[in-house]
Amino acid sequence: MSHTAFPDHRATGHVHFVGAGPGDPDLLTVKALKALASADVVIHDRLISPEILALAGQNARMIDVGKKGFGPSTAQDDINRRLVVEAARGAQVVRLKAGDPGIFGRLDEEITAIEAVGITYTIVPGITAASAAAADIGQSLTQRGRNAAIRILTGHDMKGFADHDWRTLARPGEVAAIYMGKRAVRFVTGRLMMHGAAADTPVTVVENASRAEARTLPTTLAHLPEALDAAEMDGPAIILFGLSPRNAQAALPSLREEIAL
Repeated sequence: MSHTAFPDHRATGHVHFVGAGPGDPDLLTVKALKALASADVVIHDRLISPEILALAGQNARMIDVGKKGFGPSTAQDDINRRLVVEAARGAQVVRLKAGDPGIFGRLDEEITAIEAVGITYTIVPGITAASAAAADIGQSLTQRGRNAAIRILTGHDMKGFADHDWRTLARPGEVAAIYMGKRAVRFVTGRLMMHGAAADTPVTVVENASRAEARTLPTTLAHLPEALDAAEMDGPAIILFGLSPRNAQAALPSLREEIAL
């Protein structure tokens, strides 16, 4: 059962699955701000910026359940259990997820856990990293005459490097946003070129999309692995396959002068 209003009573707990967006607090929705202000408990991802966490109510209890690809992580079962326990106590719980809750956020697993015990929920969408990264480089994710679709992929899943329909993606004019792709970049590049993708296909990596410290790395598919290694990007990054920065965006922070492609 799902409700769209923010309950005023505290007799029954409720979980708000809230998208925190790509990092810039100004990109939060009004509904997300309302949910944070009404929260008793905020259960948040590792990548949520301190500026966004500071927008929670003064008395809200903060619980970090961060995950890190190929690194220390909070088990999903533990997160599910925490959601159930806190809401069962009558708390207004905000499950704060980076970007949009429905994109690589394990939203369905968490909804299933709370539905099993009769806890109600609200989903508050957020701006996903692909949209923020495209905005940073002055591009649209779809363009008439270029691509009528955008593919949203993950570089790795629970079993390791994720496999996809490489043959279709390798066709000229295809555009994809690749999440969690830094460690899988050689695998992804190899699969695409193996299936016929042109070596000079434009690729742009955007680190910390939407944030003040955002950096962009424009390159080509053939040079992507080496360029990304040289860039030493430590922050969250998204790979925009098939897109290059618009010339008018030259004022954006860029690695062009730092890296010889």
